[in-house]
Amino acid sequence: MRSTRLIMGMPVTVEIVRLADAALMDEVFTWFEAVDRRFSTYKPDSEISSINRRTHPSGEWSGEMREVLALCETTRRDSGGYFDARTPSGAIDPSGIVKGWAILGAARMIDRSGYSNYYVDAGGDIQSSGVNAAGQPWRVGVRNPFDPAEIIKVVEPCGRGVATSGTYVRGQHIYVPGHPEKKIEDVVSLTVIGANILEADRFATAAFAMGRGGIAFIERTPGLEGYQVLADRTAVSTSGLQEFSPS
Repeated sequence: MRSTRLIMGMPVTVEIVRLADAALMDEVFTWFEAVDRRFSTYKPDSEISSINRRTHPSGEWSGEMREVLALCETTRRDSGGYFDARTPSGAIDPSGIVKGWAILGAARMIDRSGYSNYYVDAGGDIQSSGVNAAGQPWRVGVRNPFDPAEIIKVVEPCGRGVATSGTYVRGQHIYVPGHPEKKIEDVVSLTVIGANILEADRFATAAFAMGRGGIAFIERTPGLEGYQVLADRTAVSTSGLQEFSPS
């Protein structure tokens, strides 16, 4: 069973092979809706908006908020400061973590329900498990940032997570912490494969903010592989990416 709904300002697609109870699909989407209500910086009544207005004391923060903000701080340290949930204005924006965290939460929900063959895609960031309805390994296509209708790379994540960061859809929305005026112009997209979607997602934005050096960061970080597309239309990949290339 496969379903797509617009949540968190993006299409969220869930496919569960041989799903016997459609109620699980509704539960998964309800989870994404709850994440959006709590973490959306665009919703004035969200918890994160209340925190940024300083009307929500830290002693009253939800467990989910504490978990995500702790992940933001861990990622800031792990990336040498290239990921920072603090915006130039001083507000907290955990968006660079929330999507991967939400997808992983949905995947764990499906796992607990006894299904091992599924695919969860939120805005192009993906967690898959097992095989598809045809019994074949799930495959993920990397879009050409200069022509999104074209797939320029295909990977078989083998149960790992795949996240892509770039400027070709939303423009220059990623900034270099400490230098918000600096535009990232030498790289247009970076796809990261991690142990799960949270690991892939939390490093994809940070590595993109590093510019050309981001792929070297992915190369030397255990458990990560990457595929970087540069502004000159060339691509660079990590040495272990071929492990995930279809035979």
